Amino acid sequence: MKKGYLFVFLAASMWGTLGIFAKYLDGFGLSPFTMVFYRVLFALILLAVYLSFRGSFSIERSRLKFYASYGFFSIFLFYTLYFYTVTISSVSFAVLLLYTAPIYSIILGSLIFREPLKREKVIALTMVMTGVLLVNWGDVRFSTKALIFGLLTGFTYALYGVLAKLAVRKEEPEKALFYTLLFGMIYLLPFADFGVPAGAVPYLFALAFFPTFLGYILYNRALKEIEVSRASIVATIEPVVAIILAFLLFEETLTIKQLAGAALIIGGSMLIHMKEEEKPEEVVLEEVH
Repeated sequence: MKKGYLFVFLAASMWGTLGIFAKYLDGFGLSPFTMVFYRVLFALILLAVYLSFRGSFSIERSRLKFYASYGFFSIFLFYTLYFYTVTISSVSFAVLLLYTAPIYSIILGSLIFREPLKREKVIALTMVMTGVLLVNWGDVRFSTKALIFGLLTGFTYALYGVLAKLAVRKEEPEKALFYTLLFGMIYLLPFADFGVPAGAVPYLFALAFFPTFLGYILYNRALKEIEVSRASIVATIEPVVAIILAFLLFEETLTIKQLAGAALIIGGSMLIHMKEEEKPEEVVLEEVH
């Protein structure tokens, strides 16, 4: 198995813990923006320590504009849209539209990176999206506004993979993540509440370490080896992990429909790996200025 696929699987498993940490932190009365802010802050501290042992923090000055955009779309805007969609609809509906991201990733991957749209991608994508429907769909009522903002959430989620692929062309994944989070934290600063209960700090640190520090580093490293669209489809294992953890920790019921959806998601992820050519076509990247 290509290491890239293993890295995506591990990263998605880390991201699957997000809802678990959020549920615990919600008990302390923290707002979503405060959770995200401290998640980013602690992750930056971890990355600063990590990078201090590996090398310098320096990047080309011309790249700062790129990371300002990267941090805005992938950290600030994505989470703002996601949490707003949750507040005007429901978590299930917001998560459902979040996982429209593979559709955008395949389109963007084809337009920007000239990644070929092969038959197995279409089949795997259909399996994955059907699986996501079965995993998340319930008694959902939504407005046109919720639909628009939810679809925008999926788009900004897909942008992460595209921008990450562009970032790791010139910087190491850890350095790319550091500057992305740094700019994201600057955008989040006006919305954060600095009064955090002491009991919430261990959960905030775990939130920063597992889904952020480890998760994004693993995903960025994976993008050095595999296509954006393939990585995005494999990463949809995340809701399956979240459901299993919720079942184990909070005794939430797993229905037959959810199990069938989980099977489709895993099957779609396996399909694109099994059908991959032993020597994949070289991806031609556009020059970014």
